[in-house]
Amino acid sequence: MTALAAKLDEDTMRERDELGGSRERRCIVTGEVRPEEELVRFVVGPEREIVADIAAKLPGRGIWVTADAALLQRAVARKDFAKAAKSDVVVAPDLVVRVERLLAGRMQSDLGLARRAGQLAQGFDNVLRALDGKAPPSVLVEASEGAADGRKKLASAAASRGLSVKIIDCLGGAELSLALGRENVVHAAVQPGPLAQRLIVDSARLMGFRVRPSGTSGSSPARNERDV
Repeated sequence: MTALAAKLDEDTMRERDELGGSRERRCIVTGEVRPEEELVRFVVGPEREIVADIAAKLPGRGIWVTADAALLQRAVARKDFAKAAKSDVVVAPDLVVRVERLLAGRMQSDLGLARRAGQLAQGFDNVLRALDGKAPPSVLVEASEGAADGRKKLASAAASRGLSVKIIDCLGGAELSLALGRENVVHAAVQPGPLAQRLIVDSARLMGFRVRPSGTSGSSPARNERDV
């Protein structure tokens, strides 16, 4: 493991410890108690504005909403944030869009970190070779608009080797290319570790903003994160 990879793992594990692992929180919209990983934390900022705290590290009392665009929009419309904060607050009308962008941006940042730490392979052939490596990937990252054929071949290759991997396809090719500094990225894979685990968690949260009840998507097409 490189020094950068070791530091990233240490920092990410510290973040998980600070978050308390699998602690549960109550959604202010539904009243349901769910694991933190399934919600988005908000805090009241210095100007009484509602700020999305994607990493759940900002100071202040947390206000939690299930990672779902419709529920967050309902919280805005019903003034649930003011009720939870027990005071007047300022809520941006495009809060749903902002949260989606923050989640996508965090995933892009983590993919970039994984690449620099030597924990990521990109490109069909490199991903295929990584499946036979000493530390085979635990996450396959696929561009949401990528062809089904290549996706199916990599999934089948992982299954034939007895590997248990997650497929993440909530980011578009342009988003992956920007994150990894290479044009036309369709396939990537990330080795096991805290960064891979965080990508799985954040992809599930992002899906709540990119898959609409009608089956249409948000800013880019998205399918789902699933096991192979």
